[in-house]
Amino acid sequence: MLQRFFIFCSGADTDILSTCSNGERNKYAGIGATVFFTAVMAFIASGYALYTVFDNIFTSIFFGFIWGLLIFNLDRYIVSTIKKKDSFKSEFIQAAPRIILAIIIAIVIAKPLEMKIFEKEINQVLLEEKNAMTLENKEQLALQYTPKIEAINQEIGTLKNEIVAKEAETNALYDTYISEAEGTAGTGLLGKGPVYEEKREKHDAYLAELQQLKMTNAEKIAALESQIATLNKDYDQAVSGSQPIIDGFDGLMARINALNKLPWLPSFFIFLLFLAIETAPIIAKLLAPKGEYDYKVEEAESVVATWVTQKVTQRKLLMSTDAVMNQEIYEDIKSEEELYRYKKEKAEELLRLQADSFHNTQIKGL
Repeated sequence: MLQRFFIFCSGADTDILSTCSNGERNKYAGIGATVFFTAVMAFIASGYALYTVFDNIFTSIFFGFIWGLLIFNLDRYIVSTIKKKDSFKSEFIQAAPRIILAIIIAIVIAKPLEMKIFEKEINQVLLEEKNAMTLENKEQLALQYTPKIEAINQEIGTLKNEIVAKEAETNALYDTYISEAEGTAGTGLLGKGPVYEEKREKHDAYLAELQQLKMTNAEKIAALESQIATLNKDYDQAVSGSQPIIDGFDGLMARINALNKLPWLPSFFIFLLFLAIETAPIIAKLLAPKGEYDYKVEEAESVVATWVTQKVTQRKLLMSTDAVMNQEIYEDIKSEEELYRYKKEKAEELLRLQADSFHNTQIKGL
């Protein structure tokens, strides 16, 4: 039962193979088993690859099964169409396009399984890339908000400097009128005279202006700091809003790129493994000597080819013979007087009918 199934997988003619020896049937059963298990590996690989895309196990299994059937059909076709010939060179030329196709299939099958085998290493590479992308994203978003925040901070600094300058002027006036009262500066007279009162009034006016300036600038600074808080909030929202995109950066293409950043030698050996599996049926047929099954297939094809050639030749002879016979028959007919008189009578009758019809048409027109 299992042998018949694997023989079916090999694409061999079961009717012809059933008449061959047991060793010949085992050979093609082995080729069919290789074809079958290659399709199973293709199903597993494509299912995993599609799972990284759709993130749905049922969808991945369905499309993976379709892909496995496609690979099975391709491999079965490739193996079944390779015919054994008397020259290895002609066999290799015949199999070259199929070997190229097998290499392509091996690459397609091996790549998803490589991603699964090196999943932990790929996750590490993706984590590093995500961290770098997060930092780069924050820097890019900061370029939108930092200039505005710096401009507002400069305005706040200017307002604070105005207060500091006004405080310095007020303190200078305070020192002036105190020195006047003590007689250490100004008029040099001890006591609170008219000059003292004048300087005291000027200081009090500056002090009132300072208090007003502090109140006004405090309100402006509070408004500006509110703008900075709003900008910082918007920046944090922009960062948190874009972070899910970075966190979701683990699709099929991202994983392939991450795999390419790992050392190439382990991946290359895995590729060689699947290349050997995929090309094994073809190589086996190329290296295997011409067996009983090959001779019987060649005999069956020769019988059909001979039969078709014979039919075509017979049709050509029949057509040429019929043409010669028709030529001779018409030559004989041409010399018969009775047929000549009969055809002449019919021609005269036709001419009379045409003349009568023309005459009647002319009369109706008058």
